[in-house]
Amino acid sequence: MYVAVLGAGSMGHGIAQVSAMAGHDVVLRDIEADLVEDGLEGIRQNLQGGVDRDKLSEAEMEEAIARIEGTTDLADAVADADLVVEAVPEDMGLKKDVFADVEDAADAETIIASNTSSLSVTEMASALEQPERAVGLHFFNPPHLMDLVEIVIAEQTDARTEEFAVDYVRGIDKEDVVVRDSAGFATSRLGLVTGLEAIRMVEEGVASPADIDEAMKLGYGYPMGPIELGDHVGLDVRLHIAEHLREELGERFKPPQALRRKVRAGKLGKKSGEGFYVWEDGERVGTSGDWGDER
Repeated sequence: MYVAVLGAGSMGHGIAQVSAMAGHDVVLRDIEADLVEDGLEGIRQNLQGGVDRDKLSEAEMEEAIARIEGTTDLADAVADADLVVEAVPEDMGLKKDVFADVEDAADAETIIASNTSSLSVTEMASALEQPERAVGLHFFNPPHLMDLVEIVIAEQTDARTEEFAVDYVRGIDKEDVVVRDSAGFATSRLGLVTGLEAIRMVEEGVASPADIDEAMKLGYGYPMGPIELGDHVGLDVRLHIAEHLREELGERFKPPQALRRKVRAGKLGKKSGEGFYVWEDGERVGTSGDWGDER
């Protein structure tokens, strides 16, 4: 089928990549040509990494790339789409505007999905004249490596849309969990609790970021520790989600001051070169601050 992905950042281009690798034709749209090209280049690098690790062949890489095109025109991107997935910044007003713009330009049968990790899909759907075709498709970062997609069923989502979403997720070789729309869904709510407590432990001097992350990887089987994951997601994003869940669910989601200080200093994690760790060329090379025990 034809999949349109709106937003060419790390999540958007990852969703475009896994859709193309599953055989779908894909258009990747962002508001500026440079952003689109950066997203396409990210896909090329990810696929080349897969070739280098013998996970796919050169031919498979070229076939996937050939299925993806880029554009800055939203109407052209969604006009013939069977599925539209928005992966724009976590701002409710922006997401509702995108939903409404998509409905104006897309076919009446097009499924409209959000990759939000915590915002209400029910509220987004309220921007549509046909809200029953709205659904959440919460991919995990990076989408081409993470197996899970959380399917979020809004109050308005109908059975056809839910079935479509499940079939799409399984068709791109991902594992699905289906949850009802509530603040933080299942995964963000549980993951954030762990991440915030880990930051508090650093703040209190309990252990270094590296030791806390190593403890969760070795002791609980986490593929990535909660502090490193925060650096990957973006500490500004993590703070925004924490504030949202605090408003919705109470003080147990109050952000630690250490997280606020990082964001105020512009130390947002991997994307800025420093968060709780130091990053160079996308690789973790040290620990921010005085711990000096990088693993």
